[in-house]
Amino acid sequence: MSDYKLPPYARAMGMEIDHIEDGVPIIGMDFADRTMGRPGFLHGGAIGGLLEMAGYAALRAELERQGNDARMKPININIEYLRGGMSERTYARGEVLRAGRRVANVRVEAWQGDREKLVASSWMNFLLAPAREG
Repeated sequence: MSDYKLPPYARAMGMEIDHIEDGVPIIGMDFADRTMGRPGFLHGGAIGGLLEMAGYAALRAELERQGNDARMKPININIEYLRGGMSERTYARGEVLRAGRRVANVRVEAWQGDREKLVASSWMNFLLAPAREG
């Protein structure tokens, strides 16, 4: 990932690229007032935003690896909330299952502490459009 930067929304929520794993960014987000839902727990929207940003980052990394500068347009996002997110750092990583000429499918998982105990997971489908010229 040459110079990938998270969008303003992600930065406003306190998300950052924690590290790169096998060429894919792991996005981290600390617990804070801006991410809190009910006291002591992450808000579902904050978790959903983290999953979305990790999906975009994983797909961008894959497209860069392919030398493809396509624009990514989300078609749909399905989120599965599996357990309450506690007041600790949360991580998310996307895995591109398919990146064809026109469509990409990405699986994203979020966890805290133990990577085997997921907080949430997501399926994302993207339309890939040619990069804008000019």
